[in-house]
Amino acid sequence: MSDVQTPAIGIDLGTTNSCVAVVLNGRVEVIANEMGKRITPSCVAFTEEERLIGHAAKYQAIFNSKNTIFDAKRLMGMKYHDENIQNRIRLWPFNVVESSGHPRFRVQYKNEMKDFSPEEISAMILQKMKAIAETYIGSPVKDAVVTVPAYFNDSQRQATMDAGKIAGLNIVSLLNEPSAAAIAYGFNQKKGMRQNVLVFDFGGGTFDVAILSITENDFEVIATSGDTSLGGSDIDERLVVHFIEEIKKKHNKDISDKEIKVKNEEDSSKILTKLRNACERAKRNLSSSTQSEVLSESLFDGIDFRANLSQTRLTKLCSDLFTKTINIVEAVLESSKMGVDDIDEIVLAGGSTRIPKIQELLQGKFNNKKLNHKIHPDEAVAYGAAVYAASISSDKTIENIKFVDVAPLTLGINVLGNLMSPIIPRNTKLPATVMKKYVTTVDYQSGVDIKVYEGERLSSDENNLLGEFSLENIQPAKKGIPQIEVSFVVDMNGILTVTAEDTATGRNEEIVIRCNKGRLPKHEVERMITEAKEFQKEDDKKEKLRAARHELETLCVEVKDLISEQRDDDLENLELDNFWGVYTDTEEWLDEAEQATEEEYRSRYDALVENERLFVSYAVRR
Repeated sequence: MSDVQTPAIGIDLGTTNSCVAVVLNGRVEVIANEMGKRITPSCVAFTEEERLIGHAAKYQAIFNSKNTIFDAKRLMGMKYHDENIQNRIRLWPFNVVESSGHPRFRVQYKNEMKDFSPEEISAMILQKMKAIAETYIGSPVKDAVVTVPAYFNDSQRQATMDAGKIAGLNIVSLLNEPSAAAIAYGFNQKKGMRQNVLVFDFGGGTFDVAILSITENDFEVIATSGDTSLGGSDIDERLVVHFIEEIKKKHNKDISDKEIKVKNEEDSSKILTKLRNACERAKRNLSSSTQSEVLSESLFDGIDFRANLSQTRLTKLCSDLFTKTINIVEAVLESSKMGVDDIDEIVLAGGSTRIPKIQELLQGKFNNKKLNHKIHPDEAVAYGAAVYAASISSDKTIENIKFVDVAPLTLGINVLGNLMSPIIPRNTKLPATVMKKYVTTVDYQSGVDIKVYEGERLSSDENNLLGEFSLENIQPAKKGIPQIEVSFVVDMNGILTVTAEDTATGRNEEIVIRCNKGRLPKHEVERMITEAKEFQKEDDKKEKLRAARHELETLCVEVKDLISEQRDDDLENLELDNFWGVYTDTEEWLDEAEQATEEEYRSRYDALVENERLFVSYAVRR
């Protein structure tokens, strides 16, 4: 009998929430977590005793603000001094510090100061999603398709691959989020039907737009664009900043100042968390009503905070963010050489698409065309990732899909004047091969340096450096005479091979840039993998401890009810008192056994089970 292979899963690793799905017996299942919810907060907390992930972390955030991390995806593959990060640090309740130019989260864990990279925090969330899937499937999971924003650059994609490795996952493919949503929409649609579909994916931390041509289970990306620093969190932050200013005017106190102290030793981290939560709740309420209240009991100095928020005010505060989404839609239409009438369906994905003004602007752009709400905005990306995972894993229970993607960013090299010379423009279909000829810029130079970049900026150093190499011993000649042929080849897996050749001598050099190479140094990744395994051991130990205590507590209730029925009829029976005494001893021990071990709980459980057995035997004899 052959072993049944554990299926590959699809994970939507989101900025604010994450989701996991799997294809089992031809059906796509979006998997619920231990709380019965199919969406898990992308949140990790550290306490004096343990690490918490998901809902457990979010629920205690107000009381442990400095050590509760969210928005980790926004720092993946980024530099510490990036303007977007610096603008947000003031409003994050946790501490972000610099380490060798990269951001790190600084927390207190088990009474020690620890720094974690964004990859490590994301790995913890991936581990959580992996565990949720394993509980549902009933066997260990190894392979996964993980989604990323279409506009993620190479460094951000590599950071995601590192996070998967640290989490103990084999990421078989990174899939762009709007592409995953398109698969969720178009999978197994009517045969022979061809549609041009625009996916508008506005999530918690990123925004993507993609236009795809879909025929049955063939998906071809025509064009894509986006902003990796635009999402629902930005709307929350606009509201937070607005109400900070209101509080400053009314109470002459800047609650964003992380150095301030208020009554009861409450610092600004806790205040900011409470205000952010209140703003987020009010924003969500405005998806179904025109008015909402921003409420936070005892926000600071014992003062309750209460303010009105209308859809009109929300629109005024965030009008530039909303307009930016439509500008990106226009850019994608231009790149695809399509007009609004060429789009058959407008598919919404991501929780922020519930904002009425966003829907109004999008409909207005497409001449009041009805928006497609067929897919679940919070679950569609994980759903599509699971379908893609099953397809590339040769799952025979579903129809295979064909998928053609595009290069999300322009690829090119640095030339004289620190300018980037584009070689493969963004939205070029993959696979792609492009060759360009360049000439020398100095008389009798003996070599050329080739620096490979990705990005849309004119200046090379404002783009993302992918790699560099040198071509030496070219034929000496006056500048402008030697010709260097530079070839870019990108395959379906995103692997870029760059070759430079001196046409006169035939000498050539090349560099291979793989999308799955590690951005972190190998020794750092290995250290993080080891630490992640230790964290997992601690989590497993805590879970076993909780389970052992819960089983004993449940048994106590059962035994109490069982013996109570007999004692009510015979209060003077010494034998019954002995059975009752074993139960009460166990109850009293439980009240004081906060530091008990799993073995102690099991020992008490076995003793109580034996007491129950003896009691039942006694009751039968009576």
